[in-house]
Amino acid sequence: MSDEQRTRCGLIAIVGAPNAGKSTLVNALAGTKVTIVSPKPQTTRFRIRAVVMRDRAQLILVDTPGIFQPRRRLDRAMVAAAWGGAKDADVTLLLVDAKTGITERLEAILEGLAKQKRRVWLALNKTDLIDPPALLPLAEKLNAALNFERTFMISAEKSRGLDRLLDDMAAVVPEGPWLFPEDELSDLPNRMLAAEIVREQILRQTHEEVPHHATVETESWQERDDGSVRVDCTIYVGRATQKAIIIGDKGSRVKEIGRRARAELVALLERPVHLFLNVKERTGWDEERARIRAIGLEDEG
Repeated sequence: MSDEQRTRCGLIAIVGAPNAGKSTLVNALAGTKVTIVSPKPQTTRFRIRAVVMRDRAQLILVDTPGIFQPRRRLDRAMVAAAWGGAKDADVTLLLVDAKTGITERLEAILEGLAKQKRRVWLALNKTDLIDPPALLPLAEKLNAALNFERTFMISAEKSRGLDRLLDDMAAVVPEGPWLFPEDELSDLPNRMLAAEIVREQILRQTHEEVPHHATVETESWQERDDGSVRVDCTIYVGRATQKAIIIGDKGSRVKEIGRRARAELVALLERPVHLFLNVKERTGWDEERARIRAIGLEDEG
């Protein structure tokens, strides 16, 4: 088989602290939206795999939850998903917010990566937001803490430095058959995609009391004869006050969440979508095994 015919395929896990820009990077590398993004930390709750083609290489990018100190059962499952993504990958890319620099949380992640003894690369993100002279000392400090195989300076938001990153990824993943069809973008089922798009709007439209105390499940997905789809989602919150915030005055907030989520789903699925939302109070949902499994996580106890 000639070099032109050989295919490569590998998993690239993208790990880091919450709000480092992991989901923004995955979407930028994929060239389309495959995972939700919000300014709030801990937006990603489970591993999402995006499929990116680069020459004859299929790169399976694993967007992982931010690694933080867990308190709830949900938190423990999220952190386990992040470390699991790194353990299974051919390359682990540590994404660091260059503006924030080295924090206690980042130091704990560096210690965890050192124990895994796997191929680790470093990407300093948001480099457009700080003076270039400050980047080199930060990169040197991080490389002194952990011997990174390669270091990249990027801006996921501005799509800067991503071509070199993709080329290097494509060059190092092992030879082998592709795991997904060439035109597939993600392994996220449509039912979970719908729930995540609704949750993204909750994150964007509500404030501190609600975002991380809400989860969304797709209860029903009905294909219609006219090519459209009816999607029924339930939003679970922990307290009555949170339910009132999401519903809004005379239902105004939940209508706006639904309107924006539906528009996004229509664009992503390229078909008409009829989206119906229901809001339920469920105290302690983030400690329930069934709820944790429903959003795609393994229960860590």
